[in-house]
Amino acid sequence: MRNNMHIIPINQWKEYNQRPLVIAGPCSAETESQVLETARQLKAEGKTDVYRAGVWKPRTRPNSFEGVGSDALPWLRRVQQETGIPVTVEVANAKHVYEALKYNITLLWLGARTTANPFAVQEIAGALKGADVGILIKNPVNPDIELWYGAVERIYAAGISKIGLVHRGFSTYDKSIFRNLPQWQIPIEMKSRLPEVAMINDPSHIGGKRELLGEIAQKAMDLNFDGLMIESHVNPGEAWSDAGQQITPEELTTLLENLVLRNPDVNKPELLESLSELRGKIDEIDDRLLCLLEKRMQIARSIGEYKKKNNMSVLQNKRWEEIIYKNIEKGKQKGLSREFINRLFKAIHQESINHQIKILNRQENTVSVKS
Repeated sequence: MRNNMHIIPINQWKEYNQRPLVIAGPCSAETESQVLETARQLKAEGKTDVYRAGVWKPRTRPNSFEGVGSDALPWLRRVQQETGIPVTVEVANAKHVYEALKYNITLLWLGARTTANPFAVQEIAGALKGADVGILIKNPVNPDIELWYGAVERIYAAGISKIGLVHRGFSTYDKSIFRNLPQWQIPIEMKSRLPEVAMINDPSHIGGKRELLGEIAQKAMDLNFDGLMIESHVNPGEAWSDAGQQITPEELTTLLENLVLRNPDVNKPELLESLSELRGKIDEIDDRLLCLLEKRMQIARSIGEYKKKNNMSVLQNKRWEEIIYKNIEKGKQKGLSREFINRLFKAIHQESINHQIKILNRQENTVSVKS
């Protein structure tokens, strides 16, 4: 899919030219002292390029801490003045945009709930017209790449060309070790559509637990992401929101220093030759997989014919539960994750159902013969 947008790469915005770009700070701005002390410690550690703090906090349910609001913006202005670190805040409506710009905050981000709402994105785009700001757009809560791409188009149409993307995972009903499933294939697809746009990973919201942050951050670096957005707090255990996923500035430094940064460009002929050989083997296996899936769907259609003949419903819940349980157990033995097996066989099962429904709803040609 080609695009006609001319987006400015993030390394041309300011001095954001190293990889990974690190955006760090507390989930929420709680008090002035907490905001400033966190910023000072991050400054002392020397690893943070942009300071983040939630001012307006859209929460899933009421009666939880929803942010200090505009009263926290002077605190963030002090962070910029005292530390020299640029700051960023989340905006969810036009009023938030106007308030943030009033305090010279020139890097804003759209949260997952906002990206999922085209009306809200359009309202924000209208408020941004004529502003010289950078906008980071988190993926929508649900795994809908068109919503994500559409948010970029709306912001770009408002005259904003400094746009970056943030991958924070996707909500799911399935049990998982993650707070939000990474579904890495979706940000990879977005990057292929918008290669010039920076892709930043948010391990905090994907993991939901501090012990998962390093693993997720490393995976993002292995996939050549441009940066990381990690929640950091002077006293994570006492944080007013998302305490379990925040780390101290010192712990952030340790995490970053343990990352292995791999070369994204391979130019050595001998390396390319070996890589090409391995990729060829994968192509062969992919071809065999497609042939097997074709055979499976042929059998599914035969099952559909049998169900039509015997007036049976398509969905047989007991059979589906047996398939999933059996294959999850087999997958574990083969080093495949529960999440992968679940997604894979759900997709295969849905395709089988689609084939069977076509057969059940097929209108048979009848020929009437006069006696």
